[in-house]
Amino acid sequence: MIKIVCVSCGQPFVSSDDLAGAEVKCPRCGTQNTAAPPEPPAVQLPKLKTPAEREPGNAPVLPVANRIIDNIERVIVGKHNEIVLTLAAYFAEGHVLLEDVPGVAKTMLARALSRSLGCAFKRIQCTPDLLPNDITGSSIFNPRTTEFEFRPGPLFAQIVLADEINRATPRAQAALLEAMAERKVTADGTNYDLPPPFLLMATQNPIDHEGTFPLPEAQLDRFLVRLRLGYPQFENEVAMLQRLQLQHPIETLETVAGADEIIACQESVRQVHVDDKVSRYIVQLIQATREHYDVILGGSPRASLALLRFAQAFAAVNGFDFVLPDDVKQIAPHVLGHRLILRPESRLRKKTVAGILDEILDTVPVPQMPADGQSR
Repeated sequence: MIKIVCVSCGQPFVSSDDLAGAEVKCPRCGTQNTAAPPEPPAVQLPKLKTPAEREPGNAPVLPVANRIIDNIERVIVGKHNEIVLTLAAYFAEGHVLLEDVPGVAKTMLARALSRSLGCAFKRIQCTPDLLPNDITGSSIFNPRTTEFEFRPGPLFAQIVLADEINRATPRAQAALLEAMAERKVTADGTNYDLPPPFLLMATQNPIDHEGTFPLPEAQLDRFLVRLRLGYPQFENEVAMLQRLQLQHPIETLETVAGADEIIACQESVRQVHVDDKVSRYIVQLIQATREHYDVILGGSPRASLALLRFAQAFAAVNGFDFVLPDDVKQIAPHVLGHRLILRPESRLRKKTVAGILDEILDTVPVPQMPADGQSR
């Protein structure tokens, strides 16, 4: 049976014989029509997920992260991505360097995070006359016991803000190295453990260089990420003015998570699955920074580990229990941007670290991952 539509009158009719290609007369107007073979039915193929699409996992990090992010956004307006990255760095057991111009809420972000978590918070205002003992603490003679007693400094807190860290002398900056790497402080030959979960947030102004001491590469490498908040958009700045008209929101900010929950989230982050293809992709990116012509100092093995840990935390904060290469690409500029040193002649040619990283991310082949994050 072949269904035919007459080319003259437009009346459909059915031919009883299989006369594909033959002339068939229309029963209404008598016009001869050529019988065309029936078209095969269209096959509906199932829609395949792209590698970047994935279903949220059962990681316990997401509910805690959402509570903290929503609470901080009551104070910091229009900086959702930066808040997520800061919290992911905390869950990855890393430290954060906030580098931006004055007045964009760098210090306020640290204060809002500490109030949201209910953790012990201390602020160190870095100045050229700051001494290492002013940070770590010192031993004081007690006349009652005729012994020296150690008085902990502001570094003994769960969240420490080193405000304008580049205004401290290198001697004072070095007092933070052991705490950042080992979560310990050595004073008078004795090791003291810092209270977990320990986080150091440092701020610095990249514009004003008068009376500053730039952080050496060895200390920059201790920071997991370097973030920039930037100026707010027009509507966000208007909303900020309206919120601050009567009272600062941080004064009424409530605690939404405790230190035990943060420690549990940090342990859960380490359980986020990282496929062998993703690990190899991370190493390929780091190797590319070392082999690039314009880079005189590429990423170290610590940079590889930082990229891995931060990718795990970034996936967990977004509700996933495995890492995709897209996660690595998204966080790579924040993790590697302060770890690369360009050649002097490359800087004269107006080359930038951000441009080099974009070039590396575009040239290193991205592994293809299935939707469940498991290689086959």
